[in-house]
Amino acid sequence: MVTGLSGAGRSTGAAVLEDLDWFVIDNLPATLVPKVAELAGSKGGRYDRVALVMSGYDTEMEQAVTQLSEQIDRVRVVFLDCGPEVLVRRYESTKRRHPMTDVGLASAIAAEIDQLAPAKAMADLVIDTSDLNPHQLRERLTAEFSSAEPGDDMRITVSSFGFKHGIPLDVDMVIDCRFLPNPYWEETLRPLSGQDAVIKDYVLDREPTQRFLTKLLDLLNELLPAYADEGRSYLSVAFGCTGGRHRSVAVSEHVAAALKGDGWMPRVNHRDINR
Repeated sequence: MVTGLSGAGRSTGAAVLEDLDWFVIDNLPATLVPKVAELAGSKGGRYDRVALVMSGYDTEMEQAVTQLSEQIDRVRVVFLDCGPEVLVRRYESTKRRHPMTDVGLASAIAAEIDQLAPAKAMADLVIDTSDLNPHQLRERLTAEFSSAEPGDDMRITVSSFGFKHGIPLDVDMVIDCRFLPNPYWEETLRPLSGQDAVIKDYVLDREPTQRFLTKLLDLLNELLPAYADEGRSYLSVAFGCTGGRHRSVAVSEHVAAALKGDGWMPRVNHRDINR
């Protein structure tokens, strides 16, 4: 089920899932959700991957999600979020009407944020599209759902970001790496990134970094199986440094490689590496 704020990318999400051979139903009334689930889950049914793109949130939708979870083993709710200032700019640039514009654009957006807060709270995956253009949102959704088959393990995302560009809102854990030695202050290293070997060596070979990574990986090895046992579909861990180009990138790459060695299949994303 895909839902979210108007202007945050639901139409793009529907198009991406269709391109990935999901059977997409847009704006299905909540009362019909259980019937569609029954048909899709019937023996010999034609569709094993169905996406329902829903707008709004009310008691009927909450009940539909609850019934859906009781009927089907694997139900995921994706919420597309966006900052109100960005939504205002998007609507003003496209000249489109917000579905609740009877009260003015800014007030309509604020009202919808309040209305959809319960839907966001129950979501398995929240994607903040504030800094994503349609192409980047397509890439993100394709990475999440192109190989998502029933029975897949928990999908893990390891990402890096820069605190000066804002903390990502759609992650489960944020870990601050600004205490680690900073290659930015070495003039010859400044143009490079945490994907370059010399930066990795500069950051990772220091004793404080090694102690930090040892304890961090021990913690993740305790947490990840527990999250999986609880039925979590997605888990995102974000590492931040000042600019999001050196330390957080090097640490993210190292942690992702270590998790792969332990049998997990994390996806890696560097939000600010090119800023």
